[in-house]
Amino acid sequence: MIDTDSSHGLENFPDIAEAALIAGYALRDAGIGDAAEDSFRTAIGMAPACGEARGALAGLLADQGRWTEAVEEYRLAADLEPFRADWQYGLAEARARIGDNPGALEVWNGLLAQRPDNAMVRRALARIHVSAGQPAQAVEQFREALFLDPGDAGTTVELAEALIASGDPLAAVENLQPLLRRSPDLPRGLLSLGRAWLDLGERKKATDALYRCLDAGPDDPCAVQALICRIEGDPTETMSQAYVRALFDRYADRFDEDLTIRLKYQAPQTLRALADRLPGIADGDLDVLDVGCGTGLAGVAFRPLARRLHGSDLAPRMVEKARRRGVYDHLEVADLVSGIAGTPGAWDLIVAADVLVYVGDLEPVMRASALGLRPGGYFCASVEHCGGDGYLLGPSRRYAHSAAYLRRVVAESGLELSVLEDAVPRWEKGQPVPGLAFAVKRSD
Repeated sequence: MIDTDSSHGLENFPDIAEAALIAGYALRDAGIGDAAEDSFRTAIGMAPACGEARGALAGLLADQGRWTEAVEEYRLAADLEPFRADWQYGLAEARARIGDNPGALEVWNGLLAQRPDNAMVRRALARIHVSAGQPAQAVEQFREALFLDPGDAGTTVELAEALIASGDPLAAVENLQPLLRRSPDLPRGLLSLGRAWLDLGERKKATDALYRCLDAGPDDPCAVQALICRIEGDPTETMSQAYVRALFDRYADRFDEDLTIRLKYQAPQTLRALADRLPGIADGDLDVLDVGCGTGLAGVAFRPLARRLHGSDLAPRMVEKARRRGVYDHLEVADLVSGIAGTPGAWDLIVAADVLVYVGDLEPVMRASALGLRPGGYFCASVEHCGGDGYLLGPSRRYAHSAAYLRRVVAESGLELSVLEDAVPRWEKGQPVPGLAFAVKRSD
Protein backbone atom coordinates (compact mmCIF):
# COMPACT_ATOMS: atom_id res chain seq x y z
CA MET A 1 0.00 0.00 0.00
CA ILE A 2 1.00 3.63 -0.49
CA ASP A 3 2.33 5.48 2.55
CA THR A 4 -0.43 7.92 3.52
CA ASP A 5 1.23 9.50 6.54
CA SER A 6 -0.24 12.99 6.96
CA SER A 7 3.23 14.52 7.26
CA HIS A 8 3.65 13.79 3.57
CA GLY A 9 0.47 15.59 2.53
CA LEU A 10 -1.38 12.35 1.75
CA GLU A 11 -4.02 12.28 4.45
CA ASN A 12 -6.74 12.68 1.81
CA PHE A 13 -5.09 10.48 -0.79
CA PRO A 14 -7.95 9.31 -3.07
CA ASP A 15 -8.40 5.60 -3.64
CA ILE A 16 -8.58 6.22 -7.39
CA ALA A 17 -5.16 7.91 -7.31
CA GLU A 18 -3.68 4.93 -5.49
CA ALA A 19 -5.26 2.67 -8.09
CA ALA A 20 -3.70 4.77 -10.87
CA LEU A 21 -0.29 4.46 -9.23
CA ILE A 22 -0.60 0.69 -8.86
CA ALA A 23 -1.75 0.43 -12.48
CA GLY A 24 1.25 2.50 -13.55
CA TYR A 25 3.63 0.06 -11.90
CA ALA A 26 1.91 -2.88 -13.58
CA LEU A 27 2.03 -1.21 -16.99
CA ARG A 28 5.68 -0.28 -16.50
CA ASP A 29 6.57 -3.86 -15.60
CA ALA A 30 4.69 -5.04 -18.70
CA GLY A 31 6.78 -2.72 -20.87
CA ILE A 32 3.88 -0.42 -21.82
CA GLY A 33 5.69 2.83 -21.14
CA ASP A 34 3.25 5.37 -22.57
CA ALA A 35 0.30 3.98 -20.64
CA ALA A 36 2.40 3.72 -17.46
CA GLU A 37 3.36 7.38 -17.78
CA ASP A 38 -0.30 8.36 -18.20
CA SER A 39 -1.20 6.43 -15.04
CA PHE A 40 1.60 7.99 -12.99
CA ARG A 41 0.63 11.47 -14.17
CA THR A 42 -3.00 10.74 -13.29
CA ALA A 43 -1.93 9.80 -9.76
CA ILE A 44 0.12 12.99 -9.48
CA GLY A 45 -2.78 15.08 -10.72
CA MET A 46 -5.01 13.68 -8.00
CA ALA A 47 -2.34 13.78 -5.26
CA PRO A 48 0.42 16.27 -6.15
CA ALA A 49 2.08 15.76 -2.76
CA CYS A 50 2.60 12.03 -3.33
CA GLY A 51 6.35 11.52 -3.43
CA GLU A 52 5.89 7.89 -4.43
CA ALA A 53 4.06 8.89 -7.62
CA ARG A 54 6.67 11.53 -8.46
CA GLY A 55 9.48 9.04 -7.90
CA ALA A 56 7.77 6.35 -9.96
CA LEU A 57 7.36 8.77 -12.87
CA ALA A 58 10.97 9.88 -12.52
CA GLY A 59 12.18 6.28 -12.70
CA LEU A 60 10.14 5.65 -15.83
CA LEU A 61 11.49 8.80 -17.49
CA ALA A 62 15.03 7.75 -16.58
CA ASP A 63 14.49 4.29 -18.09
CA GLN A 64 13.43 6.03 -21.31
CA GLY A 65 16.51 8.26 -21.35
CA ARG A 66 14.47 11.41 -20.67
CA TRP A 67 16.95 12.62 -18.11
CA THR A 68 16.05 16.32 -18.03
CA GLU A 69 12.44 15.52 -17.16
CA ALA A 70 13.60 12.88 -14.69
CA VAL A 71 15.69 15.46 -12.81
CA GLU A 72 12.63 17.58 -12.03
CA GLU A 73 10.48 14.65 -10.92
CA TYR A 74 13.24 13.15 -8.76
CA ARG A 75 13.80 16.59 -7.20
CA LEU A 76 10.12 16.90 -6.33
CA ALA A 77 10.02 13.33 -4.99
CA ALA A 78 13.11 13.96 -2.85
CA ASP A 79 11.60 17.18 -1.48
CA LEU A 80 8.38 15.37 -0.59
CA GLU A 81 10.09 12.28 0.84
CA PRO A 82 13.59 13.30 2.00
CA PHE A 83 13.88 10.03 3.93
CA ARG A 84 13.80 8.02 0.65
CA ALA A 85 17.43 7.50 -0.37
CA ASP A 86 16.39 6.03 -3.73
CA TRP A 87 14.98 9.38 -4.83
CA GLN A 88 18.29 11.01 -3.90
CA TYR A 89 20.22 8.34 -5.80
CA GLY A 90 18.00 8.82 -8.83
CA LEU A 91 18.36 12.61 -8.70
CA ALA A 92 22.15 12.38 -8.57
CA GLU A 93 22.25 9.93 -11.48
CA ALA A 94 19.88 12.04 -13.58
CA ARG A 95 21.87 15.22 -12.95
CA ALA A 96 25.06 13.45 -13.96
CA ARG A 97 23.40 12.18 -17.14
CA ILE A 98 22.54 15.70 -18.29
CA GLY A 99 26.08 16.89 -17.55
CA ASP A 100 25.25 18.65 -14.29
CA ASN A 101 28.21 17.24 -12.38
CA PRO A 102 28.14 19.99 -9.71
CA GLY A 103 24.47 19.20 -9.04
CA ALA A 104 25.18 15.48 -8.84
CA LEU A 105 28.12 16.09 -6.50
CA GLU A 106 25.90 18.20 -4.25
CA VAL A 107 23.45 15.31 -3.85
CA TRP A 108 26.12 12.66 -3.32
CA ASN A 109 27.99 14.84 -0.81
CA GLY A 110 24.76 15.31 1.10
CA LEU A 111 24.27 11.56 1.22
CA LEU A 112 27.90 11.08 2.23
CA ALA A 113 27.44 13.46 5.15
CA GLN A 114 24.62 11.22 6.37
CA ARG A 115 26.44 7.92 5.72
CA PRO A 116 30.22 8.35 5.41
CA ASP A 117 30.56 4.56 5.67
CA ASN A 118 28.49 3.89 2.53
CA ALA A 119 30.73 2.35 -0.15
CA MET A 120 28.13 2.82 -2.89
CA VAL A 121 28.02 6.58 -2.29
CA ARG A 122 31.82 6.72 -2.33
CA ARG A 123 31.87 4.89 -5.67
CA ALA A 124 29.26 7.22 -7.10
CA LEU A 125 31.24 10.27 -6.02
CA ALA A 126 34.35 8.80 -7.60
CA ARG A 127 32.56 8.22 -10.91
CA ILE A 128 31.38 11.82 -10.97
CA HIS A 129 34.98 12.94 -10.50
CA VAL A 130 36.03 10.63 -13.36
CA SER A 131 33.43 12.10 -15.72
CA ALA A 132 34.49 15.62 -14.65
CA GLY A 133 38.12 14.88 -15.54
CA GLN A 134 39.28 14.84 -11.91
CA PRO A 135 41.09 11.48 -11.60
CA ALA A 136 43.01 12.38 -8.43
CA GLN A 137 39.78 13.07 -6.53
CA ALA A 138 38.32 9.89 -8.02
CA VAL A 139 41.28 7.87 -6.72
CA GLU A 140 40.66 9.18 -3.19
CA GLN A 141 36.99 8.15 -3.23
CA PHE A 142 37.64 4.77 -4.86
CA ARG A 143 40.23 4.02 -2.17
CA GLU A 144 37.69 4.87 0.53
CA ALA A 145 35.08 2.66 -1.17
CA LEU A 146 37.54 -0.22 -1.34
CA PHE A 147 38.40 0.24 2.34
CA LEU A 148 34.69 -0.05 3.16
CA ASP A 149 34.11 -2.95 0.77
CA PRO A 150 37.42 -4.86 0.58
CA GLY A 151 37.96 -7.14 -2.37
CA ASP A 152 35.20 -5.66 -4.55
CA ALA A 153 36.39 -6.43 -8.07
CA GLY A 154 34.57 -3.60 -9.82
CA THR A 155 35.90 -0.97 -7.44
CA THR A 156 39.42 -2.35 -7.75
CA VAL A 157 39.31 -2.04 -11.54
CA GLU A 158 37.79 1.44 -11.45
CA LEU A 159 40.48 2.51 -9.00
CA ALA A 160 43.12 1.19 -11.40
CA GLU A 161 41.57 3.09 -14.29
CA ALA A 162 41.58 6.29 -12.23
CA LEU A 163 45.21 5.70 -11.26
CA ILE A 164 46.15 5.32 -14.93
CA ALA A 165 44.29 8.54 -15.77
CA SER A 166 46.05 10.35 -12.92
CA GLY A 167 49.47 9.30 -14.23
CA ASP A 168 50.25 6.45 -11.83
CA PRO A 169 50.11 3.26 -13.94
CA LEU A 170 52.52 1.44 -11.62
CA ALA A 171 50.06 1.78 -8.73
CA ALA A 172 47.35 0.52 -11.09
CA VAL A 173 49.39 -2.62 -11.82
CA GLU A 174 50.01 -3.16 -8.10
CA ASN A 175 46.26 -2.95 -7.41
CA LEU A 176 45.25 -5.18 -10.30
CA GLN A 177 47.70 -8.05 -9.91
CA PRO A 178 46.24 -9.47 -6.65
CA LEU A 179 42.73 -9.23 -8.12
CA LEU A 180 43.76 -11.02 -11.30
CA ARG A 181 45.44 -13.77 -9.33
CA ARG A 182 42.05 -14.42 -7.72
CA SER A 183 40.02 -13.83 -10.90
CA PRO A 184 42.38 -14.42 -13.85
CA ASP A 185 39.65 -14.14 -16.50
CA LEU A 186 38.21 -10.74 -15.55
CA PRO A 187 38.01 -8.90 -18.90
CA ARG A 188 37.87 -5.31 -17.65
CA GLY A 189 40.71 -5.94 -15.22
CA LEU A 190 42.87 -7.42 -17.97
CA LEU A 191 42.11 -4.47 -20.25
CA SER A 192 43.15 -2.03 -17.52
CA LEU A 193 46.28 -4.06 -16.84
CA GLY A 194 47.17 -3.91 -20.53
CA ARG A 195 46.73 -0.15 -20.59
CA ALA A 196 48.81 0.27 -17.43
CA TRP A 197 51.67 -1.83 -18.83
CA LEU A 198 51.49 0.16 -22.07
CA ASP A 199 51.82 3.44 -20.16
CA LEU A 200 54.85 1.96 -18.41
CA GLY A 201 56.43 1.14 -21.78
CA GLU A 202 56.06 -2.62 -21.28
CA ARG A 203 54.60 -3.40 -24.71
CA LYS A 204 55.01 -7.18 -24.49
CA LYS A 205 53.30 -7.35 -21.09
CA ALA A 206 50.59 -5.05 -22.43
CA THR A 207 49.79 -7.24 -25.43
CA ASP A 208 49.89 -10.40 -23.28
CA ALA A 209 47.25 -8.89 -20.98
CA LEU A 210 45.14 -7.69 -23.90
CA TYR A 211 45.15 -11.07 -25.65
CA ARG A 212 44.08 -12.66 -22.36
CA CYS A 213 41.32 -10.06 -22.23
CA LEU A 214 40.10 -11.07 -25.70
CA ASP A 215 40.02 -14.72 -24.68
CA ALA A 216 38.00 -13.80 -21.58
CA GLY A 217 35.19 -12.26 -23.67
CA PRO A 218 35.23 -8.48 -23.09
CA ASP A 219 32.15 -6.29 -23.53
CA ASP A 220 33.83 -4.42 -26.40
CA PRO A 221 36.28 -6.72 -28.21
CA CYS A 222 36.63 -4.09 -30.93
CA ALA A 223 38.29 -1.69 -28.48
CA VAL A 224 40.64 -4.38 -27.18
CA GLN A 225 41.73 -5.61 -30.58
CA ALA A 226 42.18 -2.06 -31.87
CA LEU A 227 44.46 -1.30 -28.92
CA ILE A 228 46.50 -4.39 -29.77
CA CYS A 229 46.63 -3.16 -33.35
CA ARG A 230 47.96 0.21 -32.22
CA ILE A 231 50.70 -1.48 -30.20
CA GLU A 232 51.73 -3.98 -32.88
CA GLY A 233 51.42 -1.82 -35.98
CA ASP A 234 50.50 1.55 -37.45
CA PRO A 235 46.73 1.84 -37.98
CA THR A 236 46.72 5.43 -39.21
CA GLU A 237 45.32 4.61 -42.67
CA THR A 238 43.17 1.57 -41.98
CA MET A 239 43.09 -1.50 -39.76
CA SER A 240 44.80 -4.59 -41.11
CA GLN A 241 42.71 -7.30 -42.74
CA ALA A 242 44.23 -9.84 -40.36
CA TYR A 243 43.09 -7.75 -37.39
CA VAL A 244 39.53 -7.31 -38.66
CA ARG A 245 39.20 -10.98 -39.60
CA ALA A 246 40.48 -12.16 -36.22
CA LEU A 247 38.33 -9.65 -34.35
CA PHE A 248 35.05 -10.64 -35.92
CA ASP A 249 35.73 -14.35 -36.05
CA ARG A 250 36.17 -14.17 -32.27
CA TYR A 251 33.11 -11.95 -31.90
CA ALA A 252 30.69 -13.86 -34.17
CA ASP A 253 28.82 -15.82 -31.50
CA ARG A 254 27.98 -12.72 -29.44
CA PHE A 255 27.70 -10.20 -32.27
CA ASP A 256 23.92 -9.93 -32.62
CA GLU A 257 23.15 -9.81 -28.91
CA ASP A 258 25.85 -7.25 -28.16
CA LEU A 259 24.92 -4.95 -31.02
CA THR A 260 21.15 -5.03 -30.83
CA ILE A 261 20.71 -5.14 -27.05
CA ARG A 262 23.76 -3.66 -25.35
CA LEU A 263 24.79 -1.18 -28.05
CA LYS A 264 21.30 -0.41 -29.43
CA TYR A 265 22.66 -0.88 -32.96
CA GLN A 266 20.56 1.10 -35.45
CA ALA A 267 22.73 1.45 -38.56
CA PRO A 268 20.74 -0.96 -40.82
CA GLN A 269 17.42 0.69 -39.99
CA THR A 270 18.93 4.16 -40.42
CA LEU A 271 20.35 3.31 -43.84
CA ARG A 272 17.14 1.61 -44.97
CA ALA A 273 15.16 4.76 -44.07
CA LEU A 274 17.69 6.86 -45.98
CA ALA A 275 17.61 4.55 -49.01
CA ASP A 276 13.82 4.66 -49.14
CA ARG A 277 14.06 8.40 -49.85
CA LEU A 278 16.35 7.98 -52.85
CA PRO A 279 14.84 8.07 -56.36
CA GLY A 280 14.01 4.61 -57.65
CA ILE A 281 15.16 2.72 -54.57
CA ALA A 282 11.89 2.25 -52.70
CA ASP A 283 10.38 0.58 -55.78
CA GLY A 284 12.62 -2.42 -55.14
CA ASP A 285 13.64 -5.08 -57.66
CA LEU A 286 17.28 -4.08 -57.19
CA ASP A 287 20.63 -5.81 -57.29
CA VAL A 288 21.95 -5.11 -53.79
CA LEU A 289 25.38 -5.74 -52.27
CA ASP A 290 25.79 -5.75 -48.48
CA VAL A 291 29.52 -5.28 -47.81
CA GLY A 292 30.88 -6.09 -44.38
CA CYS A 293 27.62 -7.97 -43.96
CA GLY A 294 28.53 -9.49 -40.59
CA THR A 295 25.79 -11.82 -39.42
CA GLY A 296 23.26 -10.35 -41.83
CA LEU A 297 21.47 -7.67 -39.80
CA ALA A 298 21.57 -5.25 -42.74
CA GLY A 299 20.56 -8.03 -45.10
CA VAL A 300 17.30 -8.44 -43.20
CA ALA A 301 16.60 -4.70 -43.55
CA PHE A 302 17.36 -4.56 -47.29
CA ARG A 303 15.99 -7.91 -48.48
CA PRO A 304 12.57 -6.40 -49.36
CA LEU A 305 14.26 -4.06 -51.88
CA ALA A 306 16.34 -6.75 -53.56
CA ARG A 307 15.80 -8.84 -56.64
CA ARG A 308 19.26 -10.22 -55.89
CA LEU A 309 21.00 -9.76 -52.53
CA HIS A 310 24.69 -10.56 -52.16
CA GLY A 311 26.75 -10.27 -48.99
CA SER A 312 30.48 -10.20 -48.36
CA ASP A 313 32.58 -10.08 -45.22
CA LEU A 314 36.21 -10.56 -44.34
CA ALA A 315 35.48 -12.91 -41.42
CA PRO A 316 34.50 -16.48 -42.41
CA ARG A 317 32.56 -17.12 -39.19
CA MET A 318 30.49 -14.00 -39.77
CA VAL A 319 29.65 -15.19 -43.28
CA GLU A 320 28.56 -18.54 -41.87
CA LYS A 321 26.27 -16.79 -39.38
CA ALA A 322 24.81 -14.69 -42.21
CA ARG A 323 24.20 -17.81 -44.30
CA ARG A 324 22.02 -19.25 -41.53
CA ARG A 325 19.64 -16.30 -41.81
CA GLY A 326 18.60 -17.42 -45.29
CA VAL A 327 18.16 -13.89 -46.66
CA TYR A 328 21.09 -13.76 -49.12
CA ASP A 329 21.21 -15.15 -52.64
CA HIS A 330 25.00 -15.36 -52.47
CA LEU A 331 27.66 -14.89 -49.81
CA GLU A 332 31.44 -14.70 -50.05
CA VAL A 333 34.47 -14.08 -47.90
CA ALA A 334 36.14 -10.95 -49.26
CA ASP A 335 37.78 -7.76 -48.08
CA LEU A 336 35.87 -4.50 -48.37
CA VAL A 337 37.38 -3.11 -51.56
CA SER A 338 37.45 -6.44 -53.41
CA GLY A 339 33.88 -7.15 -52.39
CA ILE A 340 32.70 -3.88 -53.90
CA ALA A 341 34.79 -3.79 -57.07
CA GLY A 342 34.87 -7.53 -57.78
CA THR A 343 32.00 -7.32 -60.28
CA PRO A 344 32.16 -3.96 -62.10
CA GLY A 345 28.89 -2.23 -62.89
CA ALA A 346 26.85 -4.92 -61.14
CA TRP A 347 25.00 -3.09 -58.36
CA ASP A 348 22.03 -0.77 -58.09
CA LEU A 349 22.68 -0.35 -54.38
CA ILE A 350 25.70 -1.03 -52.17
CA VAL A 351 25.24 -0.89 -48.39
CA ALA A 352 27.98 -0.57 -45.74
CA ALA A 353 26.35 -0.49 -42.29
CA ASP A 354 28.82 0.29 -39.48
CA VAL A 355 31.69 -0.97 -41.64
CA LEU A 356 33.70 2.17 -42.39
CA VAL A 357 34.52 2.60 -38.69
CA TYR A 358 37.32 0.09 -39.36
CA VAL A 359 38.71 2.10 -42.28
CA GLY A 360 40.57 5.39 -42.01
CA ASP A 361 41.33 6.36 -45.59
CA LEU A 362 38.08 6.05 -47.57
CA GLU A 363 39.53 6.88 -51.00
CA PRO A 364 39.96 3.20 -52.03
CA VAL A 365 36.38 2.47 -50.91
CA MET A 366 34.95 5.34 -52.95
CA ARG A 367 36.97 4.40 -56.04
CA ALA A 368 35.77 0.81 -55.70
CA SER A 369 32.16 2.03 -55.38
CA ALA A 370 32.49 4.08 -58.55
CA LEU A 371 33.57 0.87 -60.28
CA GLY A 372 31.04 -1.50 -58.71
CA LEU A 373 27.91 0.64 -59.12
CA ARG A 374 25.78 0.81 -62.22
CA PRO A 375 25.08 4.29 -63.62
CA GLY A 376 22.42 5.77 -61.36
CA GLY A 377 23.31 3.38 -58.53
CA TYR A 378 23.88 4.39 -54.91
CA PHE A 379 26.36 3.60 -52.17
CA CYS A 380 24.80 4.05 -48.70
CA ALA A 381 26.92 3.92 -45.56
CA SER A 382 27.27 5.07 -41.96
CA VAL A 383 30.30 6.46 -40.17
CA GLU A 384 31.05 7.82 -36.73
CA HIS A 385 31.42 11.59 -36.80
CA CYS A 386 34.32 13.81 -35.78
CA GLY A 387 35.03 17.49 -36.29
CA GLY A 388 37.76 19.00 -38.42
CA ASP A 389 38.45 18.11 -42.02
CA GLY A 390 39.89 14.60 -41.81
CA TYR A 391 39.47 11.39 -39.85
CA LEU A 392 40.85 9.98 -36.62
CA LEU A 393 41.09 6.82 -34.55
CA GLY A 394 39.05 7.79 -31.51
CA PRO A 395 38.93 6.64 -27.88
CA SER A 396 36.47 3.93 -28.95
CA ARG A 397 39.28 2.46 -31.11
CA ARG A 398 37.07 2.97 -34.14
CA TYR A 399 37.60 5.52 -36.87
CA ALA A 400 35.50 8.66 -37.05
CA HIS A 401 35.24 10.82 -40.17
CA SER A 402 34.34 14.46 -40.61
CA ALA A 403 31.63 15.73 -42.95
CA ALA A 404 34.24 17.84 -44.76
CA TYR A 405 36.40 14.77 -45.38
CA LEU A 406 33.45 12.80 -46.77
CA ARG A 407 32.53 15.61 -49.16
CA ARG A 408 36.10 15.83 -50.40
CA VAL A 409 36.74 12.12 -50.88
CA VAL A 410 33.39 11.63 -52.65
CA ALA A 411 34.10 14.47 -55.06
CA GLU A 412 37.61 13.20 -55.79
CA SER A 413 36.24 9.75 -56.68
CA GLY A 414 33.88 11.17 -59.31
CA LEU A 415 30.75 10.26 -57.36
CA GLU A 416 27.92 12.61 -56.40
CA LEU A 417 26.96 13.17 -52.76
CA SER A 418 23.16 12.84 -52.60
CA VAL A 419 22.51 12.78 -48.84
CA LEU A 420 24.65 13.56 -45.79
CA GLU A 421 22.88 13.76 -42.45
CA ASP A 422 23.35 13.24 -38.72
CA ALA A 423 22.67 9.74 -37.41
CA VAL A 424 23.10 7.58 -34.31
CA PRO A 425 24.53 4.23 -35.48
CA ARG A 426 24.87 2.79 -31.96
CA TRP A 427 25.05 3.65 -28.28
CA GLU A 428 28.07 3.31 -26.05
CA LYS A 429 28.28 3.61 -22.25
CA GLY A 430 24.65 4.67 -22.15
CA GLN A 431 25.11 7.54 -24.59
CA PRO A 432 24.35 7.90 -28.32
CA VAL A 433 27.41 7.80 -30.58
CA PRO A 434 27.42 10.78 -32.99
CA GLY A 435 27.43 9.58 -36.56
CA LEU A 436 26.66 10.42 -40.15
CA ALA A 437 24.59 8.54 -42.72
CA PHE A 438 25.23 9.28 -46.36
CA ALA A 439 24.38 8.23 -49.88
CA VAL A 440 26.55 8.77 -52.95
CA LYS A 441 25.49 8.25 -56.55
CA ARG A 442 27.26 7.17 -59.70
CA SER A 443 25.86 9.60 -62.24
CA ASP A 444 27.30 8.45 -65.57
